[in-house]
Amino acid sequence: MNPAPSPSPTVSDRIVTVPNALSIVRLLGVPLFAWLLLVAHADGWALAVLMLSGATDWLDGKLARLLNQMSRLGSLLDPFVDRLYVVVTLVAFVARDFLPWWVAAILIGRDVVLACTLPIYRRRGLPPPTVIYLGKAATFALMCALPLVLAAQLDWAGAATVHAFGFAFLVWGTVLYVWTGVIYLAKALALARSAPVAAT
Repeated sequence: MNPAPSPSPTVSDRIVTVPNALSIVRLLGVPLFAWLLLVAHADGWALAVLMLSGATDWLDGKLARLLNQMSRLGSLLDPFVDRLYVVVTLVAFVARDFLPWWVAAILIGRDVVLACTLPIYRRRGLPPPTVIYLGKAATFALMCALPLVLAAQLDWAGAATVHAFGFAFLVWGTVLYVWTGVIYLAKALALARSAPVAAT
């Protein structure tokens, strides 16, 4: 006899949840990270904030499933904070000459292009496309690359090795990020041609 399938997690309208609180803490860490990196030049502390953000990003997703606290706010807030960290980190790295400007332009430009496709879904009464596996892999690679690139700027024995690994993850993540951007763009354009605009 096959076991009964486990019920899918319920997505609620709750605002006050543990995962949402962690996302708010991550959000408040963005200006602190930027100040540490661009004003105080406290790169070690900035690295600690960036790593803590990555840890809480993993933790809030686990807790949302474990505590059955999946919420609509969390589904919007969590990826927003992820994107904000990536954008702020890239801009700060370019300002500090840790990365060439064109790398940041490619990654940020991809998100700008996809943001312009959101009205296609809204006009048809549809939600934005779900994140595909390759998109998650691309974000994971970038979230690994950025702390490694920052760690390589510190004065320690393993800096050269970490620098190599950081840029390897960055190249892999950038390629996947652009490729998934092309997939999302193609989906949006196909929808624009095939699905009628919802009646108002």
